[in-house]
Amino acid sequence: MISSRQNPLIKRIKSLSDKKNRDRSGLFVVDGLKSVKEAISCGFKVETLVFTEKGYTLFGKTELPFEIVTEDVFSVISEEKTPQGVLAVCEKKENAIKSPEGNCILLDDVKDPSNVGAIIRTAAATDFTDVYLIGSADPFSSKCVRASMGGIFKVRIYSGKREEILSAIDKPILIADMKGENVFTADLGGEYCLAIGNEGHGVSEEVRKAGSITVSIPMQNGVESLNAAVSAGILMYALIKKS
Repeated sequence: MISSRQNPLIKRIKSLSDKKNRDRSGLFVVDGLKSVKEAISCGFKVETLVFTEKGYTLFGKTELPFEIVTEDVFSVISEEKTPQGVLAVCEKKENAIKSPEGNCILLDDVKDPSNVGAIIRTAAATDFTDVYLIGSADPFSSKCVRASMGGIFKVRIYSGKREEILSAIDKPILIADMKGENVFTADLGGEYCLAIGNEGHGVSEEVRKAGSITVSIPMQNGVESLNAAVSAGILMYALIKKS
């Protein structure tokens, strides 16, 4: 049992809270029983599992490599408020940028990791399984993984520069903007790429120019805007209803 916070494995896992280290190693952390089991069932390669004694009992026997640590040590590597004592270090799936296979979503400079994670969760639920990221929060950060509630394991993530992402998307691009056409009455059909912009200033000029139509969600009672993740969810469901 590992009882030292200075153990090399513990220090290495802790270092994965930094995006630079995640990018360099190609690894990320998955925390919690359900999320770890989903990562495994979805084919993500696990480098190592880490359990507390209670967590090991919760998880059950496994043939994957694992270590058991004290509750104190686990608290160092877990960012959960009430950790379950089950954690995995997984390899990221790097996807070469290519055209989408169906409806897809483009996140253009969406900075809040909780928004990115929640959007990925809804994308998985609505079968928008190609998710393109331009300058957005790292989807493999702990906050993003947690907010995605397993969705991160069920979509294809593509990250890149605007030019290469836009050149790969061969679907009409729908820009989400409060000044756009009402999505519920717009004449839409077929498959689309839904573009969600930055929380403060919306989509970039490059993405806006590439767009085919701008759509909005009608507001009542003086409300002027919605959270990016909420807006994305409403729009994704509206689009699949029209397809």
